[in-house]
Amino acid sequence: MKDIDFLKLVKSNIRSLRPYETKEIPCRVKLDANESPYCIDITPDKKILQRINRYPDPEAVKLKKAISMALKVNSANILLGNGSDELIYYLITAFGGPVLYPIPTFSMYGIISQALGEKNIEIPLNEDFDLDIDNMLAAIKKYNPKLIFLSSPNNPTGNCFSAERILKIIETSKGIVIADEAYQPFSSDKGFLPLLKDYRNLAILRTLSKIGFAGLRVGFLLADKDLINEVNKVRLPFNLNALSQAVALEAFKNKRLIESQIKNITSERERLFEELSRINNVSPYPSEANFILFKTKNADIVFKKLIKNGVLVRNLSSVVKDSLRVTIGTHGENNFFIKALKKSIGGKA
Repeated sequence: MKDIDFLKLVKSNIRSLRPYETKEIPCRVKLDANESPYCIDITPDKKILQRINRYPDPEAVKLKKAISMALKVNSANILLGNGSDELIYYLITAFGGPVLYPIPTFSMYGIISQALGEKNIEIPLNEDFDLDIDNMLAAIKKYNPKLIFLSSPNNPTGNCFSAERILKIIETSKGIVIADEAYQPFSSDKGFLPLLKDYRNLAILRTLSKIGFAGLRVGFLLADKDLINEVNKVRLPFNLNALSQAVALEAFKNKRLIESQIKNITSERERLFEELSRINNVSPYPSEANFILFKTKNADIVFKKLIKNGVLVRNLSSVVKDSLRVTIGTHGENNFFIKALKKSIGGKA
C-alpha cells in the first residue's frame, strides 16, 4: 500500500488546529456540557415518519413561522442552522475575516476562523470578565474586523457583558457584531433582540440546545434580511433534518413547560452558588447562565477526584487558572455534586 503523509497534504492553517474536544466519560452525574437536566416528552406529528424518504423542507417554513411568532421577528430575518456552530461557520464563510472576539469565550469562534484560514483577533477580558472596551475599540480601529462575536452571557465565565460597552462596539464597528445569546433564557438581561431594527450591523444567535433540546441541533440567526440573504448563499441544502424541524416546532408549542424548567434551573443556580460559597477553598463566580464557573486549589486533581466520586464537570484550568465549570442539574444532582466536591477537596477519592 502506498504511504501517504496527510500532514503534508493538509492546508497549513489546519496543521496546527486542535479539534473541539467533547470527551464522553461515563459518570453517575453528568454536569459538563451545559445541557438541560430535564427531558421534555414531545411527540411530533407521526406523519413525519411516513415522509422520511423525502428531503426535509429546505427553508423550514413552519419552524420559521413559529420562531417569528414567538420572538416577533419577521421570517425574512431568520436563518436556521444545525446548531449555532453551523451558523458561525456560515457567517465566517460568507464574510471572511478578520474575526474579533474577547477571551476566554466560546472556542468555536477561533476554531472555525482558523479552519477557514481567516485572521482571528483575541482580546482578553478585564479582571471582572467584562469587555476591555479600550482594547476592543483599538483593535476595531486597527484591524477593521468584518465580524465581532460577543457571547453574552459568556461561556465559560457566566456573566453578561456591559450593555453600554456592547452598544459602543456596535456603533463603532464597520463590520457585523454578532451577539451570541445561547444562554439568554437564563439571564435577567433581556438581550439585544429589541435593538435589531435599530442597527443593521447587529446579528443575534439563539439556540434550543440549552433549554432541553441539545440533541436536535437547532440554532437560528436573527438579522437584517439583506445579511440573511448573503449568509443563505453558503448554507448547505437541507441543513436541518425533518425530525429536528418537527420536534422543534412542537417545542415552541410547549413554551410554558420550557419556561417552568428554566425557572427551576435558575433557582437551582442561585442555591448552588450559595452552597459553593460556603465551601473552603472554593470561589464561585456569579452567573447569568445555566452553569457556574468556580475556582479551587489544585483544580486538575479535584477534577479527577470528582470523576472517581461519580461527577463529571468541565475542567477549564487551561482557560481560567484553577477553574472548573459545573452545569446546573436537578436538585438531586446538585446535592450529589456538592457532596462529591467536598469529598474531593477533602482529599478522599
